[in-house]
Amino acid sequence: MAKKVAVFTAGCPVCEDAVQLVNQLACPSCDVSVYDLRADGNAAAEAKAYGVTSVPTVVVDGRIVDCCARPAVNEAGLRAAGIGQPLA
Repeated sequence: MAKKVAVFTAGCPVCEDAVQLVNQLACPSCDVSVYDLRADGNAAAEAKAYGVTSVPTVVVDGRIVDCCARPAVNEAGLRAAGIGQPLA
């Protein structure tokens, strides 16, 4: 049975490095797909289905790989960093 690997990118150098690393490590039974969010209209729907919130992200057999999991940008985190608070 093949491992399904999806790499979500935006074409940046960091993303390209991730794609290259995945391709180097992929075994003969790995089915690797690369989704460029800038160039592929269907990529955004695929990313949303997997819960991808940033790039590069690698998904293996339907799950975001731990090394790629990051929380989405959110108001609480931004406010905690001081955004929206006037300088004293």
